[in-house]
Amino acid sequence: MNVQDLKIAVYGAGAMGTVLGALLTKGGLNVDLITRNKAHVEAMNTLGATIVCEGDGYEFTQKVNAILPEELSGAYDIFFLMTKQRHNAEILQFLLPYLKEDGVVCTTQNGLPEESVANVIGDERTYGAATSFGATYLEGGRVALTSKIEGMSMEVGGYQNGNEKLALLTEVLAYAGEAIGQEAFVIPSENLLGARWAKLTINAAFSGLSVVTGLTFGEIARRRKTRKIALGIIRECVSVANASGVRLAKMQGHDIEKMLCKSGVFSYMVLPFAMKKHKKLVSGMLKDVQNGKRCEIDFINGAVVKAGEKAGVETLLCKRVVEIVHGIEDGLYETDYQNADFF
Repeated sequence: MNVQDLKIAVYGAGAMGTVLGALLTKGGLNVDLITRNKAHVEAMNTLGATIVCEGDGYEFTQKVNAILPEELSGAYDIFFLMTKQRHNAEILQFLLPYLKEDGVVCTTQNGLPEESVANVIGDERTYGAATSFGATYLEGGRVALTSKIEGMSMEVGGYQNGNEKLALLTEVLAYAGEAIGQEAFVIPSENLLGARWAKLTINAAFSGLSVVTGLTFGEIARRRKTRKIALGIIRECVSVANASGVRLAKMQGHDIEKMLCKSGVFSYMVLPFAMKKHKKLVSGMLKDVQNGKRCEIDFINGAVVKAGEKAGVETLLCKRVVEIVHGIEDGLYETDYQNADFF
């Protein structure tokens, strides 16, 4: 099948979804960007989607086709699911009538979201992609890409299936890579769970602490207290993954397990360099909390805690992150660097 004939949608065209949808469109594919944000839809259809590339010092605007969920029609070959995980069951039940019999859903959500997708559409149609870039919503029609373009990638694979559509998804995502001149943008994987756990390890260490402290990923890696906490969380995640029989994939060329040498000196020194391409990132969960919304901490650090309990591995630091973030949501604490003292 010619990929240019595929009916493709990005469902959840917030910051990350707008970036991916704009890049796929810029690469030459026909993609619907779907979001409940009416002002964002109107602005994108009128002015285009503007991507502010903060890490590279420029911006571009791409003409796109944006629609509201109630404007969906026809049947799609691919849905890239880019909403928050909290309402996966409800969203997927809504999307099911619009998915072709041989169509697939590729979730790019953080954490370990594939099971909740497969529960509705089935294992054979469920795919996932671990992304290594960040974005922030600015205003209608404008989002900021907070990672350097050279650091952007998506590692895609199937969930408990034969990867029948992996080649097709790889070809589709390659159009986004071509749009930004990033040949290594898409990475096909036979070890999706390992890629997921590698990404979850980074998110648990940095996204959670970003909510707790208000710091960027680069600041977390650079400051003494938060760097030590982040490394401790990484160690917890690796221990849980190992105990669960997961072989961690490399993250942007970094072997996370090898980085954690026994003395700790090497890992302590290398962490700021490992996060250099993403130093301006702040957690999307922080933005949610600042906007008075409940965030996805239960699907990030909370997912590590849950897996740790199942594998018999203690996760004290991840538990503490979850407690503090819920305390911030409930008004018991404020996001502040001094919260590092809680550890």
